Amino acid sequence: MLKQHRELSMSIRRTIENNDEAGIRPSKTYQSFVAAAGGHRELNFIEKDVRNYITREVRNVSEQEDAKEFGKYLLRMKEKNPNFFFELQLEEDQSIKLAFWAEARSRAACEYFGDVISFDTTYNTNRYNLVCGSFVGVNHHGQSTLLGCSLMKNEEIESFKWLFQCWLRCMGGNAPKGFLTDQCASMKRALEACMPTTVHRWCIWHIMKKIPSKLNGYKAHADIEQQMSHVVWTLTAKNHSIGIGSIFW
Repeated sequence: MLKQHRELSMSIRRTIENNDEAGIRPSKTYQSFVAAAGGHRELNFIEKDVRNYITREVRNVSEQEDAKEFGKYLLRMKEKNPNFFFELQLEEDQSIKLAFWAEARSRAACEYFGDVISFDTTYNTNRYNLVCGSFVGVNHHGQSTLLGCSLMKNEEIESFKWLFQCWLRCMGGNAPKGFLTDQCASMKRALEACMPTTVHRWCIWHIMKKIPSKLNGYKAHADIEQQMSHVVWTLTAKNHSIGIGSIFW
């Protein structure tokens, strides 16, 4: 079982590829090999070899192919509507590093509802572990309006700078008056560099979410939390009624 003696045959590799495509976990795949061989001692590889093969061979190739198809899809969207905007940056292995796109209607909506933008990177894609970001505004009916989407391999300052610069090019260089984000330091620094005149505020949802953990050391934390929530939401409602909105948060 030394590393130099372990290997995966072609038939084993095909089975691993088929199982991965079907969504079967590597541990289940390995256990099926163990059962078929009659025990762990009858195999000349271990579960780690199965996982490494999936990571290095199967998914890397799949990611490259999917990145190419994604690029082709963006080009087709651009051909259908010249006002569709996108920018795509690939890694050296042709996998996706950074991507931004916005439909024509999103660009048009931003002219009317782009004064305050919320940017959120809460979600990750399951297969490639890419960070999914969304630019959202609020229309005259108080409804959320999607103004652009992004995929990012990491959340470093340079990645956010690239993304925010794409946003400005897409929207004709018009920076929003207000920008709402979570409490990400990299995002904050990138925003200061790309949109120095924009007022940056933290999202109230993220602020309120932290209150219980910050106050749970106090005996009366439940009462304090309730009173703070009352004050915050009362003030928010008051600001909204006079047209200030959520930019102060």
